[in-house]
Amino acid sequence: MKSKLGAAGLLFLLMTLLLKISGLVRDMVIAYYFGDSYQADAFLAAFIIPNMLFLFMINGMKNTFVPSYLEAAASGRENSHLSHVFKATAIGGTVAAVLGMLLSPYLIPFLYAEFSGQATRVAVGVSIWLMGALVFVGLNAVLEAYLDARQRFSTSAASQIIVIAAMITSAFLFAESAGPNALAAGYFAGTIVSLLFKLILAVPKQAIRWKEKINPAEIKQFYQLFLPVALTVMVGQINLAVDNIFAGYFPEGTVTYINYAKNLVHFPQAIFGVTIATLVFPALAQAQAAGNQKQFKQTMTQGLNLMYLLVLPAISGMMILMPQIIELLYERGAFTHQATLETSQAAYYYFGSVLFFSLNTMVNKGFYSIKQGKLIMKIGAVSVVLNLLFNYLFTNMLGFIGIPLASSVVGLLYATTGFVLFLKHVKGLPSGMLAGEFIKITVATGIMAAVIIPLSRLVTGWPVLLHIIMVAAIGAGIFLGAAGVLKTHSLHYLAGSLRSKTKQKET
Repeated sequence: MKSKLGAAGLLFLLMTLLLKISGLVRDMVIAYYFGDSYQADAFLAAFIIPNMLFLFMINGMKNTFVPSYLEAAASGRENSHLSHVFKATAIGGTVAAVLGMLLSPYLIPFLYAEFSGQATRVAVGVSIWLMGALVFVGLNAVLEAYLDARQRFSTSAASQIIVIAAMITSAFLFAESAGPNALAAGYFAGTIVSLLFKLILAVPKQAIRWKEKINPAEIKQFYQLFLPVALTVMVGQINLAVDNIFAGYFPEGTVTYINYAKNLVHFPQAIFGVTIATLVFPALAQAQAAGNQKQFKQTMTQGLNLMYLLVLPAISGMMILMPQIIELLYERGAFTHQATLETSQAAYYYFGSVLFFSLNTMVNKGFYSIKQGKLIMKIGAVSVVLNLLFNYLFTNMLGFIGIPLASSVVGLLYATTGFVLFLKHVKGLPSGMLAGEFIKITVATGIMAAVIIPLSRLVTGWPVLLHIIMVAAIGAGIFLGAAGVLKTHSLHYLAGSLRSKTKQKET
């Protein structure tokens, strides 16, 4: 695993960081042009259902295709397997796109009954554009899964940046005349460009056998594995859709506050969580395929430790600096200071959500490796019911901040249940090592917070960028120092991986 993190990890981390920064820029563009108006609410609400289907295809495909491709490669059938899945997805994606476009005028008014007529019209237009992109998203998903299986993680991330760049460019050119539809049309165009980029530059011509007929038995077997995995991936988006539906019952702007807060708070998960889980997954799948349970458990333990090491201090620091971060990123154009305050308030309650779902991402990779996707699907179904219940209870008691609070509580229950069941299936992990590492990382984070909370208050009134840089730099230094003094094993492991990468470059 160390070589994977050393050789591919840094480049993939940088590409993932660039991808998520481009996503933040997209949100900043939306905030600039539409603020917390009905147009912003309409776009963000309309994006939820198509994005649920996008992630159904993208993450479901990656989590299913990587192990199946590696198994096919062992018998020299990798190109045939890729070809069958690619062609079947083209057919299924086309059907889904047509149905989605036809249903959008009925689905949006049903889900967001409290929207004004203007907001509903905007949301329907956005939904039609995005639903039309489903076929291209599906084909992109197959090729990105192929690239991940070939350990070309950074190329896969680069192709996703193309889509976001197209959205941003379209907004700059057409937002004032076309409104939020400019963003949706940009997404549609971006998926086409991203697909052509992969077919022309990233995927070898011989990898897809265009004339080979689809093998129905192979496709049936593949999609029987794909379906529960993909449905599990949808759980997070279903819960987000629930959040938006509840937010729609509050005054104009609430959908915007909830979405910006969630996107921003989950930034560390999107960077560190996705990176670690993506890099570790092929190693888990290979260890499982080889029947090497010792290596499988060791890799899973290292992955969980690294996840906690990177995510906990990052999200803790963000919480302390949240108002300044939101002010720096969004407070310009149509996005007011009051919108900053409302978004900050929602962000604080998402802390548990990002922490628990980051850890759960790693656990889910373990389940996918042992082909227990159906079990995760059942846990996810229960979490959707709980999210509905907690949203109803908490919003009635606390107002709109009950929405992110419900997400955090559901995240805790989801992660705990998944971890306990995973331990049962793999007959345990080195729990003493896990607990020891988690305690050390928690203590180091506590020391960091104890220093930078009063420091952040002391420098209130400084230029916001200087405020953030100084507090973040001092906080990072204190955390690393404390983790080093506590002899945190995962920190030394990460440092060793980075040194290994440096030596490889020198060689």
